[in-house]
Amino acid sequence: MKTVKTLLVVAVLGGLAGLGVLYSGLYPMGADVPHNRLTYWALETLRERSIARAIRDIEVPPLDDSGLLLAGGEDYNEMCTDCHLKPGKTESEFTLGLYPQPPNLSMSAEAHHHAEAAEGGGHGDPKTSAARQFWIIKHGIKASGMAAFGATHDDGRIWAMVAFLQKLPALTPAQYQILTARSAAEPLEDAAPAESSAAGAPEESSHEGHTH
Repeated sequence: MKTVKTLLVVAVLGGLAGLGVLYSGLYPMGADVPHNRLTYWALETLRERSIARAIRDIEVPPLDDSGLLLAGGEDYNEMCTDCHLKPGKTESEFTLGLYPQPPNLSMSAEAHHHAEAAEGGGHGDPKTSAARQFWIIKHGIKASGMAAFGATHDDGRIWAMVAFLQKLPALTPAQYQILTARSAAEPLEDAAPAESSAAGAPEESSHEGHTH
């Protein structure tokens, strides 16, 4: 009984201490001051566990259609490069000023592997990675600057962006320009030269597209 009372007292005191920190205003909220290690770990763990739970029932469709690649590339180029960059671009005003910094989605698979190892692990097999990308694009991430595009984009359009993201890390700057400059509304047969010269090349690479 004494142990239970002691635990209750500790819990109450801990709660009061937490409230004191919240209301004191002492915790720095500026984006130019990184979280302390405990806060960073707690937020990262909460985010990853929440996303892992949310994507369990997502069925990943086939993503190797060239039409998806072209349509997704056009959307990515217009909507995402300021934060998530592109081949040949390593930083922008957004990447320098946002915290946490958005991942560079044009990084090679090897670079992603090293970054994930430093953070404590990756995001599983390609289908798990694709499901994760779909969920994040559709629903966004609270307090991170990542918008929820499900409000303006249907699932098919989002899956097209996922298809492009799976190829993006293996694209050269020239291949990226070819794929993203072409309108997705153009006939697919007109896109065949771009597909053979640009889309085909990444598939010869040993790297697989992958994001945080």
